[in-house]
Amino acid sequence: MDRIRLVGGNELNGRIPISGAKNAALPLMIASLLTDDTLTLENVPHLADVEQLIRILGNHGVDYSVNGRREKQQEGYSRTINFTARNIVDTTAPYELVSKMRASFWVVGPLVARMGEAKVSLPGGCAIGTRPVDLFLEGLAALGAKIEVENGYVLAKAKNRLKGNRYVFPKVSVGATHVLMMAATLARGETVLENAAREPEVVNLADCLNAMGAKITGAGTSTIHIDGVEMLSGARQKVIPDRIETGTYAMAVAMAGGDVLLENARPDLLQGALDIIAETGAEIVPTNSGIRVKRNGHGIQPVDITTEPFPGFPTDLQAQFMGLMTMAKGKSRITETIFENRFMHVQELARLGAKISLSGQTATVEGVDTLKGAPVMATDLRASVSLVIAGLAAEGETIVNRVYHLDRGFERLEEKLSGCGAVIERLSS
Repeated sequence: MDRIRLVGGNELNGRIPISGAKNAALPLMIASLLTDDTLTLENVPHLADVEQLIRILGNHGVDYSVNGRREKQQEGYSRTINFTARNIVDTTAPYELVSKMRASFWVVGPLVARMGEAKVSLPGGCAIGTRPVDLFLEGLAALGAKIEVENGYVLAKAKNRLKGNRYVFPKVSVGATHVLMMAATLARGETVLENAAREPEVVNLADCLNAMGAKITGAGTSTIHIDGVEMLSGARQKVIPDRIETGTYAMAVAMAGGDVLLENARPDLLQGALDIIAETGAEIVPTNSGIRVKRNGHGIQPVDITTEPFPGFPTDLQAQFMGLMTMAKGKSRITETIFENRFMHVQELARLGAKISLSGQTATVEGVDTLKGAPVMATDLRASVSLVIAGLAAEGETIVNRVYHLDRGFERLEEKLSGCGAVIERLSS
């Protein structure tokens, strides 16, 4: 099993290209199930989760081809991928595939919308909370699907197409918004989704669906209107830059010091988080080619945060921010409101010398002057990179185990950081 070795103490200087967003690419890929034409996606990151979803879509009969790779371009750069679901050969998504990645459950919406039926295993994925699928099923039922759950599988049927309806999400859910928006594109009549997620990834998906012939308005607000159409066609869509990767590297610079241009980054995708990072003492400057991040000479300032749906501070940046706060000049409080079990990185940060106490869903971090390298264990995708951020400033050597979590969501992390001066390498087992 691969590990990451890093030695802290070096500033980061240079350029880091921001990849396409994993959280945008996955629903865009799943949207290919809605049409028998080819959907071409640009800027698709090379990640373990993307490769797993390609396998899952292939199980349903989706063909894919990769193009746009330059001569001698190494594996791992963002790609253009063509997805063609001309013939859906199987409407079942089996446990052995779905259990490896939670987002693969989202195929339930397009399959029942286009084929009138779907049999999808209840999902697995990260151990960061129960993350139930009740909202997905309630929403599909509101659109006329008959839903049954048996033997660990969801059975969804809509023999005479889904029917447009009004559905109010009891709580904001990005995944459920993706699924119901996709399903409603082929429903008869109008669908109104209220209290919908406003994340940029939802807007990216809506733009793609509209390019395919859907009639969606309001994406990016809490109320989305969808007028169902008979069929969708192929289209070409670019995956937006990864705002979580952008925030992660911005905090890495704030932690290690230096001056880095985050190429292709879009500040509008995470302005709330950038404002918080600026409060810690980093200089954040938008440019024509991305975002420049530079740490000032006054150390890291403590800042309190609470995770919230967009446009608030993202839960997917909470662990990284905690890593940054471990060396702040004072106490900070981090409150997690999205997932109930997303503080597993606390004990691993403590191994590096961090002082963190927990009370319910709030972590109090007392900044220390020095972190010291140690062996640590990645517990989930975002927690793993928080250990890298801490390790960049720790004295001596840090070894991060279970880096397959990192490979799920960060493209070429070691290459990007080492290109800016970090001492970091992958150790293959």
